Amino acid sequence: MADHPSIEKFAAALTEKGGRGEIVVLPDSVHTAALAAEALGCEVGAIANSLLFDSDGSPVLILTSGAHRVDTAKIEPVTGPLKRAKPDFVKTATGQVIGGVSPLGHPTRLPTYIDPWLRRHETVWAAAGHPAAVFSTTYDELVAMTGATELEVE
Repeated sequence: MADHPSIEKFAAALTEKGGRGEIVVLPDSVHTAALAAEALGCEVGAIANSLLFDSDGSPVLILTSGAHRVDTAKIEPVTGPLKRAKPDFVKTATGQVIGGVSPLGHPTRLPTYIDPWLRRHETVWAAAGHPAAVFSTTYDELVAMTGATELEVE
C-alpha cells in the first residue's frame, strides 16, 4: 500500500516542502478522527482533519482538530461563504479523494486556514493523500508547509 500512487505523490510533496514526518499506512481505512486516533494511540484532538469547502466555486481548505467541528457561520467573515464540497470538486481541487485529503500535494496552492487548537499537541497527524495513510508533523511545521492562517473554527 505504501507504494500507492497517491501516497507516493504525497511523499514527494512532503519532501519538497521539507517535512520530516513519518508516513504510516493503517491496516484499514479510518473514516473518522476518533478511529484514526485509536489506531495511532493518540488523542482525537491531535488529528488534523483536512476539510475542503466550496466558496462560490473556489476551494478553501480548513485544517481542524479532530476534537472540533467547523462553525461555518463563525468563519465565513474571513473565508467567504462556505458550503460542503462535492466529491468531484474535492478531487479536482486537491487531486485526492474525500477521506484522504492531505494538507499538501494539491495541483495549485489552496487558501488554507488552521485551527490553533492543534498547537496543543506535540505531534499532529494528518491524511497523507489516501484514506488509509497518515503522516506525523508538528503544528509549526504544518503551518510552514501549507502557509496556513490561524483561524478559530469553533
